[in-house]
Amino acid sequence: MTRVDGTCLIVIKHDTGHVENNWNDLFRQLPILINHINDLPEQICGLTFIDPALGSAMRQDELTLIRALPLFADIDEESFASLMHAAYFQRFPESVELITEGDVPDFLHVVVAGMVELTTAGNGRETVIEIVRPIETFILAAVVRDQPYLMSARTLDASRILMIPSRDVKSVFLNDTAFARAVVAELAGRYRGMVKALKNQKLRTSVERLANYLLCCSQQNGDSMVFRLVIEKRTLASLLGMTPENLSRAFGTLAKYGIAVQGQEVRIERPADLIALARPNMLIDDPES
Repeated sequence: MTRVDGTCLIVIKHDTGHVENNWNDLFRQLPILINHINDLPEQICGLTFIDPALGSAMRQDELTLIRALPLFADIDEESFASLMHAAYFQRFPESVELITEGDVPDFLHVVVAGMVELTTAGNGRETVIEIVRPIETFILAAVVRDQPYLMSARTLDASRILMIPSRDVKSVFLNDTAFARAVVAELAGRYRGMVKALKNQKLRTSVERLANYLLCCSQQNGDSMVFRLVIEKRTLASLLGMTPENLSRAFGTLAKYGIAVQGQEVRIERPADLIALARPNMLIDDPES
């Protein structure tokens, strides 16, 4: 397959009728294939998988979106080309495990469409740490430090993911100061986000955490008083550090403060009462702080 810039893309067609059962096995073979990319002629710029129902090659508009990310916006064209040389772009169905806690990273992942949950497990329990939405990367720290992932990642719905080999990320990090600065800025932002999440967990009751989450959802929907939860309630409960049963009780408590819930739809009928209960804190709830 030839791109608009004259380079070629190796395409492997995965033509199974049982994608849900076989995708993880196929996905885990990619590092073996990627390791050979740099031995190919310069005209070959990457590798992708195309499935009749799921896959497609990277489009120019998608490449433009990636270039505009703060992580890549200020690097020179040569460095960006080095990052994209063996990168590939793929659509994954829901519930595919992209990375596993404890594994050493082979790729930097960029979520361009869909959603990915970052989870951790131990002692027979699993919890959601973060939800990654477009257009964001994960998990950059493990890639830069070449250390095992501290979390696993799984698609919450059909997602389009750009996968950049970690060795290329580390090489450009060492040779491009603009990229190095962008990496430090992103890691700093992630650190602050984790501190906010910890403060939210430690300083608030479960009802207060849910109240503030709903206020944030309202803001993300243009301050609308009616919106839909974009993740399932079981996932939301785990993200907020409670059981599904406690989440149900918390919604029941919030009914006294003007919250009406039907399925995934939430209606804030008395916003002033909800704000009085939640007491939003910009040092926890403002994504720009």
